[in-house]
Amino acid sequence: MPSASVPSEVEPFALTTYYPIFLYLAFILAFAGVSLLLAQTIGPRRRTRVKLMPYESGMDPIGDARQHFDVKFYLIAILFLVFDVELLFLYPWAVVAYGEQRWLPAKMTTIVFWEVLVFLVTLALGYVYAWRKGVFRWR
Repeated sequence: MPSASVPSEVEPFALTTYYPIFLYLAFILAFAGVSLLLAQTIGPRRRTRVKLMPYESGMDPIGDARQHFDVKFYLIAILFLVFDVELLFLYPWAVVAYGEQRWLPAKMTTIVFWEVLVFLVTLALGYVYAWRKGVFRWR
């Protein structure tokens, strides 16, 4: 006796179903290739002294290479990563904790809530510490 949820006939795999996708991919690749080729052949070529200089992260490569470099950019980037990773931990927790389907046993919800609260307090303390040290002050 066949089950109601399983269909009696399974359609065979047909590669022809994917022909529109392959055609679209071929069109995109051809367009990209033709655009690059046309830009190379008919594009302007003005070789100036400034264009031939090496590019050094937006700074002119003039003078000593061992000059003082402000690490403010790196501090801001690291702080951004820390708080961005924090969100990566919070989204799954929010879905599990407050979604329609409960994934955690009833005993665990209180413990997990307090653990997440400790996590957020630790991040807040790190934020206040960075603020007090003047990391966010742009000089």
